[in-house]
Amino acid sequence: MNAHILAKSAYTTKQPALRTPRGIEAEIFTRITAKLSRAASDQGSFATLVAALNENRRFWTALAADVAEDGNTLPDPLRAQIFYLAEFTAQHTSKILSGKENAGVLIDINTAMLRGLNGQGAEA
Repeated sequence: MNAHILAKSAYTTKQPALRTPRGIEAEIFTRITAKLSRAASDQGSFATLVAALNENRRFWTALAADVAEDGNTLPDPLRAQIFYLAEFTAQHTSKILSGKENAGVLIDINTAMLRGLNGQGAEA
């Protein structure tokens, strides 16, 4: 290969995009919320709903653990709100599993979080 071809290929090689923690969280919220929405609308598959709720609860538990860490740099009021939402999600999930509630509120919360992560604000 000559230098011209090497130079040309160096500029055309696709590098993977850098992913930020915020972007990763947005991707996870998008994936989980889509699963939760599909499962909530699928009247015939309680197992699918349980799996989606479990994944959602696990993610919120991880978020709660993250904001509880001393080294977390988010503002304290935001950390407290996220921690509260994680607790609410756990409680509401239990109500859904017992047939007392539906998943709509959890989908709304995840959607609001996703909008915030994408810089769109809570209203849309």
